[in-house]
Amino acid sequence: MKLQFNGATKTVTGSCHLITLENGFNVLLDCGLYQGNEAQLEDFNSQWYFNPAEIDVLILSHAHIDHCGRIPKLVKDGFKGKIYCTSATRDLAVIMLMDSAQIQENDAEYESRKLGKNKKPLYTIVDAKNCFKYFRTIEYNNWFAINDDIQALFLDAGHILGSATITLKIKEQDKETTLGFTGDVGRFRRPILNNPVSMPTLDILITESTYGGKTHEDEPQSNEKLLQIINDTCIKKRGKLIIPAFSLGRTQELLYKLNNLYNNGKISNIPVYVDSPLAMNASHIYMMHPECFDDEVHSIMRKDDDPFGWNNMRYIKNAEQSKILNTDTEPCIIIAASGMATGGRVKHHLFHQLDKPENTILMVGYCAEGTLGKQLIDNAEKVTIFHQEINVLASIVVMNSMSAHADQPELLRFISNQHPKNLKKIFLVHGEPKNQVALKEALTEKGFTDIQIPTLGEVFDV
Repeated sequence: MKLQFNGATKTVTGSCHLITLENGFNVLLDCGLYQGNEAQLEDFNSQWYFNPAEIDVLILSHAHIDHCGRIPKLVKDGFKGKIYCTSATRDLAVIMLMDSAQIQENDAEYESRKLGKNKKPLYTIVDAKNCFKYFRTIEYNNWFAINDDIQALFLDAGHILGSATITLKIKEQDKETTLGFTGDVGRFRRPILNNPVSMPTLDILITESTYGGKTHEDEPQSNEKLLQIINDTCIKKRGKLIIPAFSLGRTQELLYKLNNLYNNGKISNIPVYVDSPLAMNASHIYMMHPECFDDEVHSIMRKDDDPFGWNNMRYIKNAEQSKILNTDTEPCIIIAASGMATGGRVKHHLFHQLDKPENTILMVGYCAEGTLGKQLIDNAEKVTIFHQEINVLASIVVMNSMSAHADQPELLRFISNQHPKNLKKIFLVHGEPKNQVALKEALTEKGFTDIQIPTLGEVFDV
């Protein structure tokens, strides 16, 4: 059996890993879009390290675009196999991929018109629609057969709605190997979702490493900090609180926290705007899958039908409504995509609001190197947006406690049921090199010996 790492190697996006059995059967784990500005990965999304037509099956961990975003191109380029995921992941993937296709078309049209290029989209809305017929859904905790030689299991990863770890039992020449892929591991004791479920005893593990070497704030501290930021910005300074947030996962957690603050009478007079049609659709799908919620949400829903909305929360559906938010002087909270501030409506809000000292920009998740969000986190005094230099006079606040990714102690807790005698190989993916090195050192201290940090396209015999 061979493992080839075709994305999310020494970087945090573009998850895509290929398993090839001795009989030639090919299993792809995730098929994600690269999101970032690293020069060496400029052409990543348009090329393959394998032939899509030779992939027999794709197993999808969850619906974030950096894990599912190239599926329409995979199908367009020849894939005809089945795509396995949970039902919540399938429902979210539909809206995520349709939105991504629209962005691909818009970007290609803009470059062709404004820059004089004959730019073709990576894939189209038609391509996205065409891929959904290959999806097959399997729920958590059910072993299912890929073929006579491969059994698969989804367990709750606790990352976003429907996210799953993938365990494979693979038979080759009368030998059975158990391989695990974490996808993205969520946090313990986080709101909305259940805790990550540890995987069975493994021989081989492919694990994310996003926050290797890092420790997040605890939940009670983050709730108090959020309320303090709201009061300081919107009440004392009469400013705007701008929160770049991914439409899927992070926005729903923010709405859940704000809904609880509203129900407790702590933010009753502050308007909250969610400037993302995609986030609105994602929130609706969240409500369709209560089987993924933890006990706290079920308890709240006995009194509150919608834990993600309240009277003075508004979804902004069109661009004209979004523009009005930048001319209105009222204090408010604006949640808008993208989470790394690389595009979308939040970039327009930052363009108009960054140079106002009464405002606050709250960063609530991971930002890759080279992104506008990372520049703000690194306390840049000036940034360039839409080819104009903007002075950063607004307060920049970071809350990594709201990350949907496990920190290093939580990752170690997640795999604490594995023993070095059984788990013979570990591959670290989905992380920046310094974080991967930190996690490798921590795993070495736990007694694990064969820990690899793959490079893009690298192949291992296992």
